[in-house]
Amino acid sequence: MALMQVYVEGEQKEKENLKQMIKETYELAEECLQTNYYGVKSVTKALLPLLQLSDSPRIVNVSSTGGMLKRISNEKALEILSDGDGLTEEKVDEVLNMFLKDFKEDLLEANGWPAHTSAYIISKVGLNAYTRILAREHPTFRINCVCPGWVKTNICYNTGVLTTTEGAVRVVNLALVSDDGPSGLYFTNGEVTPF
Repeated sequence: MALMQVYVEGEQKEKENLKQMIKETYELAEECLQTNYYGVKSVTKALLPLLQLSDSPRIVNVSSTGGMLKRISNEKALEILSDGDGLTEEKVDEVLNMFLKDFKEDLLEANGWPAHTSAYIISKVGLNAYTRILAREHPTFRINCVCPGWVKTNICYNTGVLTTTEGAVRVVNLALVSDDGPSGLYFTNGEVTPF
């Protein structure tokens, strides 16, 4: 429990640091979505034929607690992204395009999007949704997403409480699940967590 408190305090400290240091632009928001969402989709689609040759195909998408649906309050986005069975890549793209439109028009807060590190958050929300879609489309694969935890890295100014090895263990554990193991889920702290 003490580790969780330190984790939460680290997240709060990071948010305050980020508010002071990060100025998001529309161009950077587009770049973030291209990297964290569309880039992952492109690499995944390129590797799917190879993975289909495997007896135990695995995909583990590295996400973040920032990508949890509770981080956004845009009603239309929540309606689309909460419908796990009805999710499609086109619907996720629709949400990302809504976000970019509101970003460009300076309507993020007014329309229920995160105010700070918004593109990062939405990119991870999209990644989590894509993970669910992939798992549904490839039932013989084990496909999950995971938050490695608050890891000491440059991106968080080394305020994390976990080593890179400790964070990597969480990712590797999902890559090594059994063939009848979980799929289409989101993991934090080694446990299934709601999207």
